[in-house]
Amino acid sequence: MAGNRSNEEATSGLARQAREPSIHQLRLFLALADELHFGRVAARLFISQSALSRQLRALETRLGVKLFERNSRAVVLTTAGEALLPEAHAVTAAMSGVLQRARLHARMVTGHLVVGQCGADAALPYARTTLAGLRRRHPGISVEVRSLNFAGQISALNRGEVDVAFVRPPVPPGIQTLDLATEPRVACLPADDPLATEKQLTLAQLADRAVADAPPEVSRNWWDYWTVNPRPDGTPVRYGPTVTDIEALLATIALGEAMMFVPASTKKLFPRAGVAYIEVVDLPLCGAALAWTPENRTRPDIAAIRECARRGIVNGRE
Repeated sequence: MAGNRSNEEATSGLARQAREPSIHQLRLFLALADELHFGRVAARLFISQSALSRQLRALETRLGVKLFERNSRAVVLTTAGEALLPEAHAVTAAMSGVLQRARLHARMVTGHLVVGQCGADAALPYARTTLAGLRRRHPGISVEVRSLNFAGQISALNRGEVDVAFVRPPVPPGIQTLDLATEPRVACLPADDPLATEKQLTLAQLADRAVADAPPEVSRNWWDYWTVNPRPDGTPVRYGPTVTDIEALLATIALGEAMMFVPASTKKLFPRAGVAYIEVVDLPLCGAALAWTPENRTRPDIAAIRECARRGIVNGRE
């Protein structure tokens, strides 16, 4: 008995489902209600008039009401047809919303992105714009910002400890980058250095100052760039104590043991007692970039942050 009842309920459910109008039929109904002309609606929707008529008759059968009065001269909505218009509009609009939301989620990138920074570069405008754009356009990606030392900005990428990094070029071969910004470099001197009271300096004035050194795992090409070694006249730099990160560098400078050339933004990001930042008139600009390894280039989350970085560059130039 119970089995028979279940079969009857299933059959009844299928019957009810079969009588439900399709979204396609409702859209045809709305189109004809708007035009009240079979020929124009059929041409607009690229179907034959006979196919349009069949679909609308099927819709009337499923709904159990007559929607249109037809004769050789005119098509007129019935009272039932008029009454069903608001609901038909609501149903088709709701389905359009469902499809749009589904397409949005199908395109949505998800994942966890570890972003490296050397110093506090993630706080600079180009990085904030990039990360804000990523959060807005791809809310399914969570972001973790990880601070790196001088050696780590590249080695962490190569080891997969970070997925992308805000770096200070030059970068070694095998690392891909997107240039984000340029800015001046300044001299970072001990505050009690006689030159620390000057408004501007030249490289020649700093020729006899010891410059902080980096540990062996840091690329010498990168460190030579940042220490301007050799100087324009060919003189090699005299190195002082070794430092591994920005905080150690600033502490060493504050103790009067060395100096360094740093991006001008360091003055805002790292104000410190005991150090002075002075403009150097003949020091070339430095750059900032987003970096990743070639094997990760096509990863959806990395492609997403690259695209957000590009949008930030374009918007910043407009």
